[in-house]
Amino acid sequence: MAGAASKKEVTIAEKLEAIYQLQKIDSEIDRIRTVRGELPLEVQDLEDEVAGLETRVKKIQEEVKEVEQGITDRKNAIKDSEASIQRYKEQQNNVRNNREFESLDKEIEFQTLEIKLHEKRIKEAKNTVLNKKAILEETNAKIANVKAELALKKSELDEIVTETQKEEEALIAKSDKAKENIDERLLTAYTSLRNNARNGLAVVSIDRECCGGCFNNIPPQRQLDIQSRRKIIVCEHCGRILVPFED
Repeated sequence: MAGAASKKEVTIAEKLEAIYQLQKIDSEIDRIRTVRGELPLEVQDLEDEVAGLETRVKKIQEEVKEVEQGITDRKNAIKDSEASIQRYKEQQNNVRNNREFESLDKEIEFQTLEIKLHEKRIKEAKNTVLNKKAILEETNAKIANVKAELALKKSELDEIVTETQKEEEALIAKSDKAKENIDERLLTAYTSLRNNARNGLAVVSIDRECCGGCFNNIPPQRQLDIQSRRKIIVCEHCGRILVPFED
């Protein structure tokens, strides 16, 4: 009977050791992914910024094209008005009475006003084009800067991936092997705790008489139970599996 009890004690101790070692391996994997994980987000943000700026450039270019087409149309309208004025003046030489002359004079006056209006609108449009081209130049300069930063971040990411990929793969293999020594029920609980914990910690040691996960105080008797390794004990506050403090 004593032998059976001894065997049970060793089994629980081994389970605790196995699950704690698994936690340490998985925490190393988390560390690698955290270091790498920030860079992909930065790269994605920069790629989105470049895409947004390029869309803006395209829109400004289309606006400039539209305004310039408006300038061309107004210049053509001025030519038409000038041709009309010339025609009306020629017709004035052949009028039969003052009424016809005055009618043509009004047409000339109207076309003259149209020319002035077109000239005013052309001047405004040219200023608009200048402003838009200045914005375009600034935006293109910004794109160049963001692309340079993006290239740097991508280079850093590629370097980290290259450096950590083998280490991560080795740790994953080590984690899979460690899981083979843990019964399915305990492993399921461990996985659930890791998924729900912000820092991925499912197994923690006692730290200054507190839970190493949520830092709530652990009663002295419970600390002794944890130290004995005779049963699996979880934190009353956060549910993490507790193991004795490592020296």
